[in-house]
Amino acid sequence: MSEPSLAIEKRNNGIATITLNRPQIHNAFDDKVIAELTEAVSKLDQDDSVRIIVLAANGKSFSAGADLNWMKRMAGYSWEQNYQDSLQLAGLMQTIHDASKTTVAVVQGAAFGGGVGLVACCDIALASEKALFCLSEVKLGLIPSVISPYVVKAIGERNAKRYFATAERFDATEAKHINLIHKIFPHDALTENVEDFLQKALANGPKAMYQAKKLVNLVHNQPINEDLIRETAQRIADIRASKEGKEGVGAFLEKRPANWSKTNDNESSNIE
Repeated sequence: MSEPSLAIEKRNNGIATITLNRPQIHNAFDDKVIAELTEAVSKLDQDDSVRIIVLAANGKSFSAGADLNWMKRMAGYSWEQNYQDSLQLAGLMQTIHDASKTTVAVVQGAAFGGGVGLVACCDIALASEKALFCLSEVKLGLIPSVISPYVVKAIGERNAKRYFATAERFDATEAKHINLIHKIFPHDALTENVEDFLQKALANGPKAMYQAKKLVNLVHNQPINEDLIRETAQRIADIRASKEGKEGVGAFLEKRPANWSKTNDNESSNIE
């Protein structure tokens, strides 16, 4: 019996981890894996007990992008079949990017092609010092089209023009320099450092984390005008008046850890 393509672990502390589990082919994905991953992210995002969704991988590589056997099938596709196939991958990228929960990519090895897209779609990317990256599509006479909105958003226009056109391999240091990843950890201590990072994030207010992500999506690339000013003022007023906001500020003033569990009941506030 073959191993499942994905391993999904949901912990009691609010962390859910989806692990790519095709190490024998460098965690390359095909249409089946894309469908499974899309469904997994969507279900975890709708789970109220989940606060952080981690995307990780087993083996030496994070993801080599498209599965070679899938690519062989695509070679015989019509234009319409290629279009529908691409829309499925686009749906996965959008599902990860638009998730309401905080998403974290943990890159322990090579991320090539669509694997870079998975990293760029996540809110936070943590990597081993041995991680390696490549936008390799042009080597095959292709372009990184479906992943481009997320990669360009992450690394910027000029960096994207360079790496899209040259298909250069670059290491974790360069990936951090161009904002594809946020932190680099020693390879042998990656698991411990990632766990420490996640635990510190979990100490924050659950609803505040959720609303903070929504806030970024709201204000990004928007003109600073009267409507935006009023909207942001309303949002902070809502959360200050909420049970979580009051508990957080009270705990800070009283020099004690916040007890978020007593703020978990449904509120009529607009912050939900």
